[in-house]
Amino acid sequence: MQLTRSDRERIADSRGKLQAVSKALSKVDPDKVEDLERIQDCLEGAEKNLGKALRSSHLPEQDPSRQ
Repeated sequence: MQLTRSDRERIADSRGKLQAVSKALSKVDPDKVEDLERIQDCLEGAEKNLGKALRSSHLPEQDPSRQ
């Protein structure tokens, strides 16, 4: 699926924000925040999925007859 330039910019911006939050939370004592590890895992998964969306949007369209 092709993303518009605006979509790509929003996704890239969101990835950066997720990375910043993850980095900030890495300095928090896990004993002080319930489920902190799960929260960090969720942030990492979201960031990876957004990156995957950006990468796949740059792939050339596949010709269905060639599959």
